[in-house]
Amino acid sequence: MKAGRADGKPVGSLLEELGRRQLLVVTGKGGVGKSVVAATLGRLLAQRGRRVLLLEVDPRESLHQLLGVDPSGGEVVEAGGGLSLQNLPPRRVLDDVVREHLRLAPLVRRVLNSPVYHHFVDGAPGLKELAVLGHVQRLVQGWGGRRRGHTDLVVLDAPATGHSVSLLAAPRVTAGVIPHGPFGHMATELAELVADPVRCGVVAVTLAEEMPVQETLELLDLLRGRLSRDPQLVVVNGLYPRLAPRRQGASRRNGVELAVRRRRVNDAELARLREHWRGPLAELPMLPLDRGRELVSALAPLLEEALADRVEGRP
Repeated sequence: MKAGRADGKPVGSLLEELGRRQLLVVTGKGGVGKSVVAATLGRLLAQRGRRVLLLEVDPRESLHQLLGVDPSGGEVVEAGGGLSLQNLPPRRVLDDVVREHLRLAPLVRRVLNSPVYHHFVDGAPGLKELAVLGHVQRLVQGWGGRRRGHTDLVVLDAPATGHSVSLLAAPRVTAGVIPHGPFGHMATELAELVADPVRCGVVAVTLAEEMPVQETLELLDLLRGRLSRDPQLVVVNGLYPRLAPRRQGASRRNGVELAVRRRRVNDAELARLREHWRGPLAELPMLPLDRGRELVSALAPLLEEALADRVEGRP
């Protein structure tokens, strides 16, 4: 039976709550499956009618493998069903800001070729992070000749934990260093976006292992300390199955026993995580699939089911 409110109106699932935002920042320690979870979330939200852009900032480009499309190379690549992908060079965004505000081609060329501008872009604190968030804001506002609302939601496959907090804190830092001009104005607007949990959500991904869980707990502290907010969701990825030791051949028995022991570690770390995090938590199993489109397709219904619990009153 589906839960409802006292007034009889249905309460949306957590997946629906996440989909109402303009930006979802997916972060976690390297190697925990952050990109896989980001791609799976993007696919699920697109299936629910949202026009989703999966944004990648790692220049090595890997998300296209999870969606079965060509590499982005900086361009927007359609992945079907309302989902698209882009690998973003931050420098391109900063150059576009210059073009937008100067407009005169000779002056634009002069600034973009200036050593002073190059030193400014490379050295100003938080500027490249600001470029990433500025790109998100422009997409959801219909910038670049697209009709307004062309992209409803950007799912950002963000850098690893500490760098993601720096990315989210960058607008406030930049606004303090550069209070005026186009970059200062953009920083102020983006600080408001990041601070608004109705428009910007954070999803933390971890494994139920000692180091990833410890880093996730540190992420919670950083988000609260620097940004005064919690993530909207913690996803625990790659859980071993629950198995019972049985009488069988030695090699088979050893394999089962190993899986049983790893699951005990998983359970212990899940308990430690839950001691410090009482918010929404989704568990995903380890699957015997290579990293690719098939893995995303298999995880999608599992993540959807994990987020099907009804919620009310969460931002």
